[in-house]
Amino acid sequence: MDISTHKTHTGAPAPTPRPAASQRKHAARGATRLGDRVFLGLTRGSGILLLAIMVAIAGFLAYRASLAISKDHGNFLTTFEWNTGQQPPVFGIAVLAFGTVVSSIVAMVIAVPVAVAIALFLTHYAPRRLSGPISYVIDLLAAVPSIVYGLWGALILVPHMNGLFGWLNDYFGWTGVLSWEGGPPRSMLTVGILLAVMILPIITNVSREVFRQVPRMHEEAALALGATRWEVIRMSVLPFGRSGVISASMLGLGRALGETMAVATVLSPNFLIKASLLDPGGGTFAQNIASKFSEASEFGRDALIASGLVLFVITLLVNGAARMIIARRKEYSGANA
Repeated sequence: MDISTHKTHTGAPAPTPRPAASQRKHAARGATRLGDRVFLGLTRGSGILLLAIMVAIAGFLAYRASLAISKDHGNFLTTFEWNTGQQPPVFGIAVLAFGTVVSSIVAMVIAVPVAVAIALFLTHYAPRRLSGPISYVIDLLAAVPSIVYGLWGALILVPHMNGLFGWLNDYFGWTGVLSWEGGPPRSMLTVGILLAVMILPIITNVSREVFRQVPRMHEEAALALGATRWEVIRMSVLPFGRSGVISASMLGLGRALGETMAVATVLSPNFLIKASLLDPGGGTFAQNIASKFSEASEFGRDALIASGLVLFVITLLVNGAARMIIARRKEYSGANA
């Protein structure tokens, strides 16, 4: 390698910077190395494989769903019934879509504020000797299987919901949404509370890591200007971590939308849409598939797959909306640290 030199003020030779053209040529040679080509091929192949898997899943669901919907004698999107064994078959997803969306919204309304509050406490308020054990417990909750949550909900949560339901009915029953007629508390609100407990660790863990990435100089600058601890969080921490919290919420929402066994264990399913969240009944896509798939006929399974296709589309739309929100929120960027 020919590198021209010149004398520094100390008399020692110093290398001159490599010309720009030489740097580009050197970079091009590095890009053609075997290791770089192999790594590029592996990463590109992984991305293509993921897209192929998604397309294959969508194609399978669409094909099997078309077989069932073509024989449906009702409106698949608006029918309040699921009878695939009768002739002619009549089935629809109106109740399932309503129950899935409502239970997920209830879970998010409960879980997101609590999870963000816990994450802020662990990162900005709790002493180190306390934040460590609490973080460990939260990580442990994320590893609990859903069937265990379902058993806990059926044996512990449901029997102790009567008092809460009675209080809500006494003070907020006039709204109609929180009225209660005294039935068993196996309702959408109970399912939403159980789902909130299940997704709480996911949202908390991701939000906690995002808040830890807030540049320290941002917080110190706010404190130097006389801001209180809450003002620092409101002006520096929350704007920086907003997109991260949205991403964490979407991860939690994805689990809430697709949760199966816990919902099936707690809910008393029926194909009725009720205005009150406290009245028993309702259903979700995943719960309906889990409870009916093993005993369904070939046509019944196609009908259940059709409902699974709707859940697949809802999940894609939710994640797409989340990506659009995050793209418009540029405050969270690791490059700012």
